[in-house]
Amino acid sequence: MVYVSCYEGLAIVCTSIGLAQMSGDGLGHAGVMGLASSAIAVIWNLAFNALFERWEARQTRRGRGFARRVAHAVGFEGGLLLTFVPLFAWWFEVSLWQSFLMDLGLLVFFLIYTFGFNWAFDRLFGLPAAAAP
Repeated sequence: MVYVSCYEGLAIVCTSIGLAQMSGDGLGHAGVMGLASSAIAVIWNLAFNALFERWEARQTRRGRGFARRVAHAVGFEGGLLLTFVPLFAWWFEVSLWQSFLMDLGLLVFFLIYTFGFNWAFDRLFGLPAAAAP
């Protein structure tokens, strides 16, 4: 709960501001999509992390080095890309290409944000049992 609350609270603010700037729509309209995308991301986060940790538990090499963290961030954001492109196109009434470019902007931000947030979170709260050395 701590992870999701902290991560998504900051993500809603950043996403709403970014979508408002990229779409040219008001913060209220973009904020609705910020909240919706956060709810979708939370559900995807639960599913993706469960699958990732099941895979991780079967690995002989323990811990979360740079490559594993990059794989985690890329896999998570890739799943969101497949969902958000058509959703943003519909909500903001833009082409799929424009929606893709909007999502690409968010993806670049969130790849860095996800990597940094997870690293800091693990430092503060420790690794989950599946990754502990």
